[in-house]
Amino acid sequence: MNYYYLIAGILSLMAVFGHFTMGAKDFLKPVLDSQIDVIPKKVMHSLFHYMSVFMVLTTIIMLMFSFDKRFMFENTHDIGIFIGIIYSGFAISQFVIALISSIDKGIFKLFQWVFWILIAVFCFLGV
Repeated sequence: MNYYYLIAGILSLMAVFGHFTMGAKDFLKPVLDSQIDVIPKKVMHSLFHYMSVFMVLTTIIMLMFSFDKRFMFENTHDIGIFIGIIYSGFAISQFVIALISSIDKGIFKLFQWVFWILIAVFCFLGV
């Protein structure tokens, strides 16, 4: 058993749960209910679900890798690094946006970067 991938998968599962509950209620719904044009609304709706698909698939992959199930991949090493790099990119971009925003204590209010960096670190350790 690869405990690093297991931890990454559990953290990712928590993020997925938050995405579909708090994320949908606190972030997606207000945008969809706003008075902005329908095209930006649908773009944001699509982006939300692009992230949904990515998070669900990578969670499944990390949990499978934790039990040494290769799924359809010959090289779990490269896939683990790839997933870690993407989550690192999420963390860095959100942290920078939070840091330079005018939001008071933005790095605490835009907190998802913490999940992303932890998932990335445990992915890299799992490799």
